[in-house]
Amino acid sequence: MCGVTGFITSSQNASGERLHAIVLGMADALQHRGPDDSGTWVDAAAGVALGHRRLAVVDLSPLGHQPMRSASGRYVIVFNGEIYNFRALRAELEKQGHSFRGHSDTEVMLAAISEWGVYEAVVKFNGMFAFALWDRQEHELHLARDRFGEKPLYYGWFDGTLMFASELKALRAHPLFRPDIDRDSLGLYMRYGYVPGPRCIYRQVKKLPPGTLLTLEGPTFGTAARPRPYWSITEAALKSAASPFRGSDEEAASHFERLLSDAVKLRLEADVPLGAFLSGGIDSSTIVALMQRQVTKRVKTFTVGFEDAPYNEAEDAKRVAQHLGTDHTELYVSAAEARAIIPHLPTLYDEPFADSSQIPTFLIASLARRHVTVSLSGDGGDELLAGYNRYALTSGLSRALRHSPLSVRRLVSRALLAVAPNTWDSMLGLFGKVVPSLAAQRHLGKKLHRFAGTIAKGKGADAYVSFMSVWDRPSALVLRSSELADATIPSPFGARQFEETQRMMLMDALTYLPDDILVKVDRASMGVSLETRVPFLDHHVVEFCWSLPLSMKVRDGQRKWLLRQVLRNHVPQDLVDRPKTGFAAPIDAWLRGPLKTWAADLLDGGSLRAEGFLNPGQVASVWARHLTGDEDWQNRLWCVLMFESWLDAQRQKTPQHA
Repeated sequence: MCGVTGFITSSQNASGERLHAIVLGMADALQHRGPDDSGTWVDAAAGVALGHRRLAVVDLSPLGHQPMRSASGRYVIVFNGEIYNFRALRAELEKQGHSFRGHSDTEVMLAAISEWGVYEAVVKFNGMFAFALWDRQEHELHLARDRFGEKPLYYGWFDGTLMFASELKALRAHPLFRPDIDRDSLGLYMRYGYVPGPRCIYRQVKKLPPGTLLTLEGPTFGTAARPRPYWSITEAALKSAASPFRGSDEEAASHFERLLSDAVKLRLEADVPLGAFLSGGIDSSTIVALMQRQVTKRVKTFTVGFEDAPYNEAEDAKRVAQHLGTDHTELYVSAAEARAIIPHLPTLYDEPFADSSQIPTFLIASLARRHVTVSLSGDGGDELLAGYNRYALTSGLSRALRHSPLSVRRLVSRALLAVAPNTWDSMLGLFGKVVPSLAAQRHLGKKLHRFAGTIAKGKGADAYVSFMSVWDRPSALVLRSSELADATIPSPFGARQFEETQRMMLMDALTYLPDDILVKVDRASMGVSLETRVPFLDHHVVEFCWSLPLSMKVRDGQRKWLLRQVLRNHVPQDLVDRPKTGFAAPIDAWLRGPLKTWAADLLDGGSLRAEGFLNPGQVASVWARHLTGDEDWQNRLWCVLMFESWLDAQRQKTPQHA
């Protein structure tokens, strides 16, 4: 795992020394992503500069140093990630006459590109990656990102210079970079709690979409170039659904376990210590079980526990670890220790980011890094196997109201909204004594209110966007912003082959997964120089899962049904049949207690008016209602607080341009 950066300038006046100094500064901004080595490569005549920071994981020798040139000298690459099938590709390339100096996957990538071309090679790569490749012969720059967006890549044009980097920190280190905040992107952030790609919080910067390749041809490297997809989750899902799996339940479980085991095995390739996050949930438990079955040593597993019982999964994780026989490390963190992370979040995440599970994610990454350099995680299982509680809530109530006219749905919406979320929680808590899965879920009242807003909107993409919205009218909050936000979100809701739950899963795979979940894990782990690997996102696993009927994912009210059949082969039944609880922090209570002063300072109306980004009246109203304890507006407030703290951090580095 590494950090990549670089630029191409049309200026004919920059010397090689100047280009080197600039790209070195950009690379140094990514030192946390690669503390083991650094390198630069400059072609002053072409105006090209590439920078790299290395976290050595495979081939720790100098033969893995980057930027790396191909054997012919034609290509130069800076690469972040891992190509898990590099050994198979290397064997294939050796048959074609290629020879290798070291045993890094980077060298195999260059040989593959030399043999098959960039596009064809990328299609063959099974891994997580973001890379920049300079073709010295054709004077072309190629930027590429893995299928699901596990690894980040930003790019943008400033005064005739194209810049790119793993994180915005590196772009800000370039003297031509201008940090102009995009108000429409800020509106998107307030709606979703993250800035969805390909947009960025800065006007002239974009995120390269997952599964795409961007080729920029000289000599002008114009902004008109568009990313070219080499793989699409939507197309893969449609293709898999067109050839559905026809086997029995037992055959499906056996094939799924074999594919997932193969994905885990590929991700065990490392020349450094390796372990796994273990939350106690069925996703991470399955990954750890499949790991432990394939290695002779005890797998190192890590769990962070909390003193606040509703947010603590450490006891479940300990039981799983004991049964599987892993070398388990757990760390109990006090609320004060968890809150101490908050001032570091704006620098860590680089863009405004408001998923509060960023706090425990950073804590578990920090714990794991004390013992290992690589950690496997269970992310991605919810999007593949219908694991989120919201799928059950929205699909169940939607079925009940399917044939109701909009006027009836709006009447139901008003009835649901008439009862405060806290009252709903109390009522549903009593019902939870009969249905234990309800009792284990947090904030059900708030979810019902979200659903109430959803059914009033209608159906399809509009309803989904409404349910996923934090601020449902961001244009009223973000001054001088427009509501073009929704138009930028890709929508699979026109795919008639899928049921509503499947459409929500696909929507999450297109948006929430790459722009929230994977961002959260990448920044938290790379902030402490830890590489994370995600077996559920092996594209062979994903394509198989989309060939399965929904009944193999949800059955008798049980979500991720097929995965549970696999896990039953490895742990006792009581460790399988546990409700999903999530990975979060009690932000709602903290804002009324120990974080109240910090929040009040950031939400000060005078400061908000002076900045000119947010409507102070909107913020003040939500803050006052939250403080009474009658309503829980933690998500809305956390969005604002993370933006304001991010804005403060940026002001300390560079002047802001509204």
